[in-house]
Amino acid sequence: MRLAQLEQFDPITIQCHDNPDADALASGFGLYHYFKDKGKDVRLVYAGMNRIQKKNLTLMVDKLDIPVIYLKDVEVPIKGLLLTVDCQYGAGNVTKLSAENVAVIDHHQIEVFNVPMSEIRSDLGSCSTLVWQMMREEGFCFEGKYELGTALYYGLFSDTNQFSEINYPLDMDMRDSIPCIKSLINQFKNSNLSLQELEIAGLALMKHIYNTNYRYATIKANPCDPNILGLISDFLLQVEGVDTCIVYNEQREGIKFSVRSCVKEVRADELAVFLADDIGSGGGHKEKAGGFILWNRYEERYPLLYTEAYFRDRLNDYFAHCRIIDAETYDIDISSMKAYVKRKRPRGFAIAKEIMPTGTPVTIRTVEGDFNLTVEDDTVLMIDVRGEVYPIKRDKFEKRYQIIDEKYDQREYALKNDYAPTIRNGLDGSSKEIFHFAKVCIPIKETYIYARMLTEIMKVFPLWDREKYMLGRPGDFLAVRCDDRHDIYIVERDFFYESYEEIEETKEI
Repeated sequence: MRLAQLEQFDPITIQCHDNPDADALASGFGLYHYFKDKGKDVRLVYAGMNRIQKKNLTLMVDKLDIPVIYLKDVEVPIKGLLLTVDCQYGAGNVTKLSAENVAVIDHHQIEVFNVPMSEIRSDLGSCSTLVWQMMREEGFCFEGKYELGTALYYGLFSDTNQFSEINYPLDMDMRDSIPCIKSLINQFKNSNLSLQELEIAGLALMKHIYNTNYRYATIKANPCDPNILGLISDFLLQVEGVDTCIVYNEQREGIKFSVRSCVKEVRADELAVFLADDIGSGGGHKEKAGGFILWNRYEERYPLLYTEAYFRDRLNDYFAHCRIIDAETYDIDISSMKAYVKRKRPRGFAIAKEIMPTGTPVTIRTVEGDFNLTVEDDTVLMIDVRGEVYPIKRDKFEKRYQIIDEKYDQREYALKNDYAPTIRNGLDGSSKEIFHFAKVCIPIKETYIYARMLTEIMKVFPLWDREKYMLGRPGDFLAVRCDDRHDIYIVERDFFYESYEEIEETKEI
């Protein structure tokens, strides 16, 4: 769904969920701006038992002039269009209003399936990001709109535990580009904790559970603002002997949890995904992450299991059934591995200095995350069949690939098209899509590997990155180049079958 499709309606009522948080207010405020600019009769409302009371939210409404209205009478039918934001019409966290037409814009897991006019992106960290992207698609200009930009920035900031749980590049794009009054963000942030929540944090720290063997700690907190979970986690991780910690609480819709790690063998973002596997969602950064587990999925899968036991069992399973390999020192046994050759599939490449000047510090952003480099004369950005980007030197590129005089098309050559990787100038903040500068190449030589399918979780620290492991799950492949027994890496199952084919090994490759 696009916002342009909703311009046929007038008037338009934008409804936040009951007891709205910063993200609901911000995303509603964004939509209010958009439809107001279109000349629509628009209002921003919320209902429920409680008015907005938290100090950071009352400050946000006051300082940014957010025209939100509390609906006392919820029996009056809504004329024109009712647009629920950061929630789904008919879900348990929003008062159901009678309306002629209904639309939904949200970033949570899909709960309601009977609203045709819906845009739900559960991979995003905030609804503010989704609204920002939808407004951009319609040509809305954010330049100079500092109050609106500050609201959207704070919406993402709040919903991702001060950006620690961001894992999708579109969230990062908004964070890095939206105009924002940072002094107001600091004011909102420093008014976020009430005395009651301070007491919740103190009591929670007294009830921790510690596992000596795996050096993790868990805490179940009373209901509170999600940011308090992060505060408790940050404090807990400072305790000697605690390498990893989980802090969580039970809410009306599910279980909110925060993850922290201070050791390279455990990435917080990967552990968050593991804990929420098939029953929720998780993500974030290497050291800080979080997630949410839906009650209906949890109770269907674990009907008799208390949440304390769930986190204990999942963590023990995570640590007990995981192998860690350091490619530099590992002596790999190829006796159980088969020989494969890499398919000569076309792929993309771009010359970095044709995008940004030589000597420029840049950030490459892909779905897999960010990495930094300085543009050099011989820097080539390769694009693999997943649409992911990695750098190599020009001399290696010329030895391995033949250039085809053809512009690169992501839709034709990439298996995944969720996000177009960007290169961001570290000096002036400007950003460009790499695909716009990319051309096509094909491998010159055959690449041979040994590989076997994994039956367990495995973490491989490859030669090119000693601090960040590649994660392999059952069904993925452990691979090693035939000409270098220490060039060990993980290949995802789907990517492996698209990229390699088995060969008969009749002689030593």
